Amino acid sequence: MIRLFTALEIPPEVSGKLTQLQRGLDGARWIEPHDFHITLRFLGDIPENLADDADEALSQIPMTPFPVEIEGLGEFGGAEPRALWARVKPSEPLRVLQGRHESAMRRIGLKPETRNFLPHITIARLKRADPAEIAQFIQAHNLFATPGFTATRFALFSSRASKGGGPYVIEKTYPEDAFEPDEEWADSET
Repeated sequence: MIRLFTALEIPPEVSGKLTQLQRGLDGARWIEPHDFHITLRFLGDIPENLADDADEALSQIPMTPFPVEIEGLGEFGGAEPRALWARVKPSEPLRVLQGRHESAMRRIGLKPETRNFLPHITIARLKRADPAEIAQFIQAHNLFATPGFTATRFALFSSRASKGGGPYVIEKTYPEDAFEPDEEWADSET
């Protein structure tokens, strides 16, 4: 069995802005910058042969580059907050890509995702965090935004079966011939 999910990678300049938020919150276990991502579809713990089917299905999904914007913060858990996240601005290309992932995974036999798609980047796992303190933190950073970036590929990630996931490993990227995000930013800085 292998635990898999699909996601968009986060470029270093955006990760750097996200890490600037990672302080001053009791009960927060901050996510490592190299583990930031925008989940498209959680596959769960699946057998190796189904992972091969997922790879084949994912390789058939077209990927047209599109802009990604990040603005604002939120939390999951309500009265018992369990995660703090940065909001990814919804867009039609992102919605279409996520829908294609959902359809592809259903075709290989995975159960439908029951949660609505809310694009986000988890920046902290929360344990015994004070809901009022979380609300104040979110309010204090309500104008938070990062530079936009262009998503040029998506990835199949694996994770170990642990509380909170991570570390995450990129198993494969789609399309395979897409450049790595680091290459674009390195070129643009010269």
